[in-house]
Parts: sequence; structure tokens; C-alpha cells
Amino acid sequence: MSVNVIYKTNATATGGRDGRARTEDGTVDVNLVVPKEMGGPGGEGANPEKLFAAGYSACFLGAMKAVSGKEGVKVPADATVTATIGFGPRSEGGYGITADLAIDLPGVDRADAERLMHAAHEVCPYSNATRNNVDVGLTVV
Repeated sequence: MSVNVIYKTNATATGGRDGRARTEDGTVDVNLVVPKEMGGPGGEGANPEKLFAAGYSACFLGAMKAVSGKEGVKVPADATVTATIGFGPRSEGGYGITADLAIDLPGVDRADAERLMHAAHEVCPYSNATRNNVDVGLTVV
């Protein structure tokens, strides 16, 4: 597989899951805290799963907008995608994640919404990155 890169960015983390992460330009600068469910103190702060959920939901909504013309389905201004990211031990060892995307397209016929959702799943960079490696659930709400 080859990617013709048109944009790059970077972020640096210090302290791992209990530290800080910041993008090179400072537009994202987050305190990282290990959730109680993972043995940490919990409290104010982000974690890699929250950041992944934010990125995947935004990217998937962008992918739906990108394919909407081809699919003949207008994405309403109040459309939302909610990504729920799960974390836990894998039966094969190590840890893994799951992703469930809930797509809300107010006023769009369910069949059209599902067609748009599946078309977006084929082109979304996050979907392509996770394909065949992460269980991704897709639901029109």
C-alpha cells in the first residue's frame, strides 16, 4: 500500500498514560490521566482512548461529507458521529481496542443513511487503519 501524503502533523507525549501530550503547534495540549478502570487515579484529563474517539468521530463525519455527493445523500448540518472506544486485554495476549460508531443523520431516510455510512467506512482513514485489526461496529441511530 502506498499513501500520497498531503498533510503531516506530530504530537509528543511525555509521561505515557499519566503525563501530557501536545501537538507541535500547541493547538492540542492535554493532561493525560489513567482511568480508575485501568488502575489509575482517574479525574480530570484525557487518555489515548478519548483522543482516538474524538479523532475517529470527526474523521468519519468528514468521510460522510466527502462521499455524500456521490451517494446523493446530503449530510445535515446537525449530523453527529459518536465513537465509543473500548480497551481491554486480548485473548491472544497484550491489549486491544474496539470501536463503535453511532451515526445520527436527522431527517435522512434510514436506508440512505446506512448507504452513506457504509460508503464513508470504505474511505475514512481511521476505518482503513483499523480494518481487519479492530472490531468496528456501525449503527445508524
